[in-house]
Amino acid sequence: MRILGIDPGYAIVGYGILDYDGYKFKPVTFGAITTEAGTDFALRLKVICDDMGTLLSAYKPDVMSIEKLFFNTNITTGIDVAEARGVILLAAVNAGVPIYEYTPLQVKQSVVGYGRAEKQQVMEMTRKILGLVKTPKPDDAADALALAICHGHNKTGIEIPK
Repeated sequence: MRILGIDPGYAIVGYGILDYDGYKFKPVTFGAITTEAGTDFALRLKVICDDMGTLLSAYKPDVMSIEKLFFNTNITTGIDVAEARGVILLAAVNAGVPIYEYTPLQVKQSVVGYGRAEKQQVMEMTRKILGLVKTPKPDDAADALALAICHGHNKTGIEIPK
């Protein structure tokens, strides 16, 4: 199974693609879609949607695993991230890729074994599980890889209906 993990954002969208055979994960690629500050927000969304379409077309994932949003203190930033997440979901739906959502707690539990793990612990376990020499950069890519690992281990996220 080929899993595309996505850490949503509007300045940086982390992505990680893994192949998983039920026992072992094999990294395919990881990185980030970036948009420039100061650019019209609608154009930033277009870049994200277009780049997601390119990723989906080039790597043909079987599923997409994405972080479920929760709002902390800055609701304006949360709304912008939600809008970016919307175009990410749209790109996956248009490509016919099933989407699964996981909370940060579920990701930490799946990757580290402890739902209150620190970010550095998740990044280090992600590196170890994937047999990588260095922790993936940017951090958003490491988070996306952790989301892909979470789906491989669980396959119990909330599927967003087509």
